[in-house]
Amino acid sequence: MASATRTFNRLSRAAPVVSPFRTTVSRNARSSIARQNFQSSSRRGYASGPEGSGFSAGKYIVGLFGLAAVAVGGAVYMEYGPLPNFKQDSAKETRGIFTPKKQDYQKVYDEIAKALVEHDDYDDGSYGPVLLRLAWHCSGTYDKETGTGGSNGATMRFAPEGDHGANAGLKAARDFLEPIKAKFPWITYSDLWTLGGVCAVQEMQGPDIPWRPGRTDRDVSMCTPDGRLPDASKEQNHLRGIFGRMGFDDREIVALSGAHALGRCHTDRSGYDGPWTFSPTVLTNDYFKLLLEEKWEFKKWNGPKQYQDVKTKSLMMLPTDVVLVKDKEFKKHAERYALDNQIFFNEFKEVVVKLFELGVPFASKESDRIVLERSS
Repeated sequence: MASATRTFNRLSRAAPVVSPFRTTVSRNARSSIARQNFQSSSRRGYASGPEGSGFSAGKYIVGLFGLAAVAVGGAVYMEYGPLPNFKQDSAKETRGIFTPKKQDYQKVYDEIAKALVEHDDYDDGSYGPVLLRLAWHCSGTYDKETGTGGSNGATMRFAPEGDHGANAGLKAARDFLEPIKAKFPWITYSDLWTLGGVCAVQEMQGPDIPWRPGRTDRDVSMCTPDGRLPDASKEQNHLRGIFGRMGFDDREIVALSGAHALGRCHTDRSGYDGPWTFSPTVLTNDYFKLLLEEKWEFKKWNGPKQYQDVKTKSLMMLPTDVVLVKDKEFKKHAERYALDNQIFFNEFKEVVVKLFELGVPFASKESDRIVLERSS
């Protein structure tokens, strides 16, 4: 008995074990910014009970197992992050593993939309374009022949993929979403990044994007090789090769290119410079209108080959943009989108849904997709 008591005392003096559950840090109070201010960014311009005291061998053994379980739990946390959330009643009794519903994803969406309004000091006044670029680049690595890549995995978290040239500047988007991941630790990065893209499109006045969860996060061994994303200096054969590897046809290539209505290029990232449209935080078919209606010339500068509009010299197009009006098969779709914004929205929506789901082994059905409500 004395020997057992000494053993118990040594265990009780051991260093405390960190709980495998972490609490969410509360947000600092922020001043409310009117939603209308964000949506008005369509302006034609831009800026950048007590227990007995007696000793029991049974209790001692159970105690040892309990300490071991906590230690294992701590190790699991250190290796894989927080354990799944559990629902608890007022007595703190576990009632089952938390299974998120549509309303839970709506809360995540709402938090992203709120952050887009509160943090309006990025580029032209919104993180929306770079969130969409993150969702597109994490999805666009898919290879239909090998079944590798795609949004399932969020492997851009790791240096091999995060450091690829095509992903330059996307740390800004990943960092933007980190506080939201901390507030909702149950959502995977893979789902969060694509949901961020959905939110960006809808909050920038684009079409509703049906979406479904079910992606898992994977380790560094699943990073994709460099070269799977488009090279802006190339032309039609390159585009068909890159997008064909994912399973897209000419019409879908042109529809996806319409995302260039949003955002701008940066010399410290891609090497290119400038916005494609006059309203880079609102999604419209202006990209196609400008591409077809404006006259474009090579920009005279020390940077890579790019085009600028003759009239204002404030807009730019990349070689992969101009090829959409040089190639007759691409051009016929660009003309359709330029003539009818709703046709563009309808086909853009379909192709974005397809892009965000490439290679994801969903347990759910396509009919389970949800459309989350826009912020009011």
